[in-house]
Amino acid sequence: MNKHQLVWGQKLGRLSKDLDNVKPHQVSGRIVRAAGMILEAVGLQVPVGGVCKIEVNTGARPGQSGEYAEAEVVGFSEERIFLMPLEEISGLKSGARVLPLEASGPDQSSRLFPLGDSLLGRVVDGSGVPLDGKGPLLNATMQTLNTPTLNPLNRAPIEDQIDVGVRAINGLLSVGRGQRMGLFAGSGVGKSVLLGMMARYTDADVIVVGLIGERGREVQDFIDNILGDGIRRAVVVAAPADVSPLKRLQGASYATRLAEHYRDQARNVLLIMDSLTRYAMAQREIALAIGEPPATKGYPPSVFAKLPKLVERTGNGPRGGGSITAFYTVLTEGDDQQDPIADSARAILDGHIVLSRELAESGHYPAIDIGASISRVMVAVTSKDQQAKAQRLKQMYSRYHGSRDLISVGAYASGRDAILDKAVHAYPEIERFLQQSIDEKSEIGDSLATLNAIIR
Repeated sequence: MNKHQLVWGQKLGRLSKDLDNVKPHQVSGRIVRAAGMILEAVGLQVPVGGVCKIEVNTGARPGQSGEYAEAEVVGFSEERIFLMPLEEISGLKSGARVLPLEASGPDQSSRLFPLGDSLLGRVVDGSGVPLDGKGPLLNATMQTLNTPTLNPLNRAPIEDQIDVGVRAINGLLSVGRGQRMGLFAGSGVGKSVLLGMMARYTDADVIVVGLIGERGREVQDFIDNILGDGIRRAVVVAAPADVSPLKRLQGASYATRLAEHYRDQARNVLLIMDSLTRYAMAQREIALAIGEPPATKGYPPSVFAKLPKLVERTGNGPRGGGSITAFYTVLTEGDDQQDPIADSARAILDGHIVLSRELAESGHYPAIDIGASISRVMVAVTSKDQQAKAQRLKQMYSRYHGSRDLISVGAYASGRDAILDKAVHAYPEIERFLQQSIDEKSEIGDSLATLNAIIR
């Protein structure tokens, strides 16, 4: 080997070593349009649901990278992708760089979220970031929100009644372990208080609470004054009304994913989501922003497609495994039970509890309208004797309220209607049975004993 060959050999060796240290080129796109909540970018091929980083810091010097804001791909049109930021961003310029998010999950563009027992007793946002100031989440398992669909034939049937600690529900609207129930109510009729009672008194291993789209003030109030000591076995996911609609959707999916994680560990989980309506409204905002046409009362079709996908993730797992008993609040506009979201939720849930504004205004709490409420699995988890007595009490309650005006003016004459005669005599006991204070717990045995004493 001569001198020239030796020199070229050394140069080629150094070049090969340098090439080994060069990082692969990261493809980037650029922002070409910003309209409302939607950003449009070109130059990238990221799937719907993928997450990107957008350079937004205008103070960076040339050649320096700026700060980045995360945004999710919510749609595309030809070569353009539609992005929605997870947080409000400022300093965005036309032509800003867009990079796909680097992740280690099965889908390289998917975000990872913390799961596990380290979240018990904690309050986190829709991304899994702690909000309670108790430090980072230690030893948490990081996974995506995507889970395989359960085969409906592999689900364990609903066979056992779950004690929710509320007398009217235990006795007349019995809930089974693994059931999905809706709580239908207008604003200000006590749905949050009823949810808190069930969270504290329900016999469950883990409680997952999703506060989606509600007022920020209610988050602290729910934790301190309503959930109380139940926070020790609970995880609270808070995505209040002032966060982006994407963050609200993500918060609901994350709360459901947490419940699925604990169910997969053969635990019995109580999932409380307040509210399913705010989840639907967040999806409506996104769908309308990307140009999807409205259908029913301003709700695009994708809203009604997403509701069952979220709800069907809960329920019982395979036999011998865990369960998710879920309560979803549904806001009824002006107490209209034919609201499109309420009507859709009623069709996909296993029952519904309706709260009456009239009862609430009269001081009757919980303001459960037992005539308009139903549990579809009650026949599978209760005895025929309890079912018969519950039906009899409902008949007496309905007959009394149908003749209340006559009774109040003294126009009612006993002896003409046997059921009404018994209802008039037993109504004070029925009213005491249906009312319950927030700090009073009524177990299934106590509820049935009181029901048996009224209906002999």
